[in-house]
Amino acid sequence: MGSTEIAISNIAFDSRALKENGLFIAIKGEAFDGHNFIEKAILNGATAIVCQEIPSSLQPNTTYVEVKDTREALAHIATNFYDHPSQEIDLVGVTGTNGKTTSCTLLHQLFSHLNFKAGLISTVECKIGEQVIESTHTTPDPITLNKLLRSMIDQGCSHCFMEVSSHAVVQHRITGLEFTGGVFTNITHDHLDYHKTFEAYLKAKKTFFDQLNDQAFALYNNDDANGKKMCADSPSQTLSFGLSNPSDYRAKILESSLDGLHLSINNHEVWIPLHGRFNAYNALGAFAVARELGIEAQDVLVGLSKLEGARGRFQLIRNKQGKTAIIDYAHTPDALQNVLETIHDIKADSQKIICLVGCGGNRDKEKRPKMARIASDYAHRVILTSDNPRDEVPSQIIDDMMQGVSKKAALNTLAIENRKEAIKTAISIASEKDIILIAGKGHETYQEIKGIKHPFSDLKIVEEFFNA
Repeated sequence: MGSTEIAISNIAFDSRALKENGLFIAIKGEAFDGHNFIEKAILNGATAIVCQEIPSSLQPNTTYVEVKDTREALAHIATNFYDHPSQEIDLVGVTGTNGKTTSCTLLHQLFSHLNFKAGLISTVECKIGEQVIESTHTTPDPITLNKLLRSMIDQGCSHCFMEVSSHAVVQHRITGLEFTGGVFTNITHDHLDYHKTFEAYLKAKKTFFDQLNDQAFALYNNDDANGKKMCADSPSQTLSFGLSNPSDYRAKILESSLDGLHLSINNHEVWIPLHGRFNAYNALGAFAVARELGIEAQDVLVGLSKLEGARGRFQLIRNKQGKTAIIDYAHTPDALQNVLETIHDIKADSQKIICLVGCGGNRDKEKRPKMARIASDYAHRVILTSDNPRDEVPSQIIDDMMQGVSKKAALNTLAIENRKEAIKTAISIASEKDIILIAGKGHETYQEIKGIKHPFSDLKIVEEFFNA
């Protein structure tokens, strides 16, 4: 309804962000319905409205467009508004339960070492070259995403490495983008509060690969039970990587220590300053992506030897007394087990492990006892504490976790609700040379309580008590 012969200068799905001659897309979200803000959008400058339901009261000089799904429409509108930026850059998406952030960070570092200007879109941060841009979501909304890609191109980026979350696929945040390649890291129990079933979660991840075109490549972890299935229907060229099963890209761990990993990748040896079997997968995936993007193997190996891990991912801090703290984002059962197994593999027999862990509020409750059980199975001492309690009572979350702790393990388990006090306690009970794992928050610089994000950094608190 209304004229389509109008100029649009800006687009938004938040009525507050509109300017004169703007286009407002009314999104039906989980908490708010954008259709309730159409009038406000018009007052703020919108001359065109895209909606799923035409309002009963229409404003003059305003164009209304009715669509079946405004989320999908938003993605296509954003892509068109920013002139299809994904067609002008080598865009590689990484999806999976664990390893997305590290994989994308390693790829960004690798291509920077290889003298390419690259972009990064991750949970921790976004980058245009070395310019850091604050990250708010694992995968941004379509407007932010396309605007960011356009900025990368305008500033000379040839590649972009981005995390693709399952939420982003379902919510059409990546619809309309053309990917050069996709990577599947692994899939385990997570986000069932949103997807409800593991099958729905699996389908969301798989949809990403189903949507790749026949010019793209798809790399999957062949050691994951769902790896081959993930890319089975993709029209792209599919290739595998793995440490155990025969794969197109194969790695073997020759040595693993607190100093790093000595790997053999497709019969080429390389030492990388990263830790654990899970990082061997991340490094191998980065090698495979670089090779598929046309980089010579020897150049890739040299670049891999210079890598650093992502902030808050198996991040080591040591003090003068010989204590070691490891800060890691592990917030799923599988991720926590991977980290603890890695510590077991590289620690000395005399070193004990103290594991501090919590679970987020308003999220998948099924994993709470699993997380606590894994912590008590692998660590000598366990401290259960708050993570981001959000709208839940922290003590109740801890009680849910305690259900996974056996009576015997409970003798070595403490419950300390205050996370800062919990970290202080973990450090104080550790003997010289012991290893303290502080899991769950990683890079985060806040603790979310009752809708408020309070400043909180595991790293800063560890450094405070380590240097006390």
